[in-house]
Formats: sequence, structure tokens, C-alpha cells
Amino acid sequence: MSRARCGRCLRPADHCLCPLIPVLPSRTRVLLLQHPSEVNHALNTARLAALGLSHAQLIVGEVFEDLPTLLNRPGYRARLLFPADDAQPLQAYGATDEPMLLVVPDGTWRKARKLLHLNPLLAALPRVTLAAAAPSRYRLRKAPGPGALSTIEAVVQALQVLEAPASFEPLLRPFEALIEGQIAAMGEDTYQRNHGTKP
Repeated sequence: MSRARCGRCLRPADHCLCPLIPVLPSRTRVLLLQHPSEVNHALNTARLAALGLSHAQLIVGEVFEDLPTLLNRPGYRARLLFPADDAQPLQAYGATDEPMLLVVPDGTWRKARKLLHLNPLLAALPRVTLAAAAPSRYRLRKAPGPGALSTIEAVVQALQVLEAPASFEPLLRPFEALIEGQIAAMGEDTYQRNHGTKP
């Protein structure tokens, strides 16, 4: 028998994160494009980001037929948060500039690249990057390289740059609780064996 789930955060009802999810306003609009393989993942951080931001939208798929409409928001300039040699650091954008529609692909690196491949309009967007990303708090996954962040961490760090001095740290509260809950469920010994720092 399957466990009852919260219809909003999709967590098991006895581990619902909704009380920890803020609703934060932002000048920046965030468009999260999620690969279908991430939807039922226990650590679905893109959903937490979408729920916690009043100007965020989460769309699941591989090919996004509505992309021209989604990207054409009057008064906003669309930028793709994804690494590239010619990506502009977000620090280059000031608060007085036209507000940004920050497009964030959500999935493993391989799946995110696939989203770009299947959606040429997405791949053609000017790219932005976090010049100096803070270390990830995502203690349950081995990062593919330095600067690799979960989707919610990348969104928070991007907004902290674009909208300083506003703080988007409250968005990480449900993320931290999610990580702590997963560690508690697996047990400290298993966590240390698989994810702990080596002496």
C-alpha cells in the first residue's frame, strides 16, 4: 500500500515540507524546465523552488511546444542559467537593468543537456552563470565538479546576486529539512559510509 502524499510538495504526508516553504517575491521571473525523470525523485528541489517563489513557474517535459510564448515576456529579457564558454557572469547585471526571465533546466547534467538539444530555442538563449558559486549543501549527491549545485541552490544564489541586498536564504529551509530527513532515514552509519567526508 502506498503512503499518503501531500498534493502540493509531493512528499509523504508525514514528511510534508509545506510549513517550511516561504512565498518570496522577486523582481526576476524564474522558469524551471524539469526533465520528467526528476518529477518523482525524492529530492525534487526544482519543485521546492517553484513553490517558494511568487514569480516562478515549473514545467515538466522534454520538448516544450510553448517555449516561444514562455520566453517572450514583455519587459523581461530571457537568459539561460547554464555553463558555456561565452556565458556572462550574473554579477554583470545590475538592479537597474531590465528584469530577467531566468530559465533554469532541471535534471542531471546529461538530461539538462538533452533538454537543450531537443529545444533549439532554449539552446540559443544567451547564457549566464554564477561567477563564484558557494559550496553546495547537497550532502547526498557526489557533485560532478566544483561549483555544482542543486537546482534550488543555483536559483537562490542567482537571485542573491541579481536582487542584492534581498535575501532568498529562507528558500533553502525546506531543502535543508529534506536533506536532514533523508540522512535520518538512512541512518548515520550508512550516511557516513556513502557520503561522509573521508579522513
